[in-house]
Amino acid sequence: MDKAEFDRELKQLDGYAEAGYFLALHIRFTSPMMFFQTYNKAWTDHYSENGYVLRDPMTAWSFSTTGTTRWSNPRIPDPFGIFEQAKTFGLKFGATISTGPILSRTVCSLARGDREFTDQEISEVHQLVKRLHAMCEPTQRLTKAQTEALKLIADGHRHAAAAAMLGISESALKVRLASARERLMARTTAEAVQRAKDFNLL
Repeated sequence: MDKAEFDRELKQLDGYAEAGYFLALHIRFTSPMMFFQTYNKAWTDHYSENGYVLRDPMTAWSFSTTGTTRWSNPRIPDPFGIFEQAKTFGLKFGATISTGPILSRTVCSLARGDREFTDQEISEVHQLVKRLHAMCEPTQRLTKAQTEALKLIADGHRHAAAAAMLGISESALKVRLASARERLMARTTAEAVQRAKDFNLL
């Protein structure tokens, strides 16, 4: 997985989402492997403080189906009026994309303040989200060396102890951990350990 390529693809979302976006990649047991959002802070604070994730029509829609929809879809009920509230924060028009299997679903919602998304834009974003979903899935298993290093850290061993147990230098251990983080697209070793567990790689 090439992080620079992933970042270039992710950056393209900015061009579509004039009022920001939300992207949760590979959601497993309600937690995404990676999460990005660029909505304005006032809206995200309001959304969080009111616990809207469980009431958001797009949450239910994205886990019941895959594909694309506009927030204005009349067939999607919004009993709590979340779409109307979003409009007061500048998120007047939106679209949501859902892709991937139910046990590893990727969801992206994006918003504009000026107009509806065109069919062409939604189609382009759908393809973009599918590429991002595929790019960050660790389809390659970790190497034996990476797995051993991560497992020792996961078991609570410090770097020096883990290196001694593997019969390698501490700097060699750090190289193995760094390569595991890169493969799993994790910022920290703890994050890499959790992702490896989530994907049954440990």
